[in-house]
Amino acid sequence: MMVGFYLKKFIAFFLKPYGLILLILFISLFFLYRNNHQKAKTFLAVAVSLLLLFSFPPFSNFLIKNLENQYPKYNYDANISYIHVLGSGNSDDTMQPASSLLNSSSIKRVVEGIIIHNKQPSTKLIFTGYEGSTTLTNAKANAQVALELSVDKNNIIASGKPKDTKEEAIFSKTIIKDKAFVLVTSATHMPRAMEIFHSVGLNPIAAPTDFRTGHSTYKYLPNLESLNNSQTAIHEYLGILWQKLH
Repeated sequence: MMVGFYLKKFIAFFLKPYGLILLILFISLFFLYRNNHQKAKTFLAVAVSLLLLFSFPPFSNFLIKNLENQYPKYNYDANISYIHVLGSGNSDDTMQPASSLLNSSSIKRVVEGIIIHNKQPSTKLIFTGYEGSTTLTNAKANAQVALELSVDKNNIIASGKPKDTKEEAIFSKTIIKDKAFVLVTSATHMPRAMEIFHSVGLNPIAAPTDFRTGHSTYKYLPNLESLNNSQTAIHEYLGILWQKLH
């Protein structure tokens, strides 16, 4: 099962901007090594063109906006019992404070979850997410930040077993059952997450965060931020396609 999980990630890497551009560059180098300069230049031109396209803010915003516009921000007025904050990423550096362990998406998801919880203190926060390449599960790292921000430990449920959104949804169902709950994740990830949660028989209320559209400093100049946004968007589109095929 783990082999299939990592194989899926390996294949997906080469279908997303970073991996695709890298693959095309390797092909260009291969033809250069074979002294086929014409094909080498052709593949190099394709790689550079894709790099510029995915780094172009209007294009990356187009990819992101189609995902982020599907669910509006949460209005904080629903009567709920649980808040499920989906996992993202973290480090395990013991020399850093809890807040520095979380990546950008994780910290925004956790903060949004705590904001909702503070408006309805009777709710319980659910954190899920495995350790990835670290020794600290994302669920535990997120829970640590929540504790530092004065959330009662009795209102926190954390599981480091789920490795992807489908497993997070299955775990959530064992806890929530038929209770009302809010689902917190990045706005780009929300469409796929909602589809997955619906597929296991849950009906969450969407609370998207970590919006990325229009945040680029340079509106028309290719930049790394836009390239990262394109990477995120393509990752989600591939995930949606995979979900539909299964």
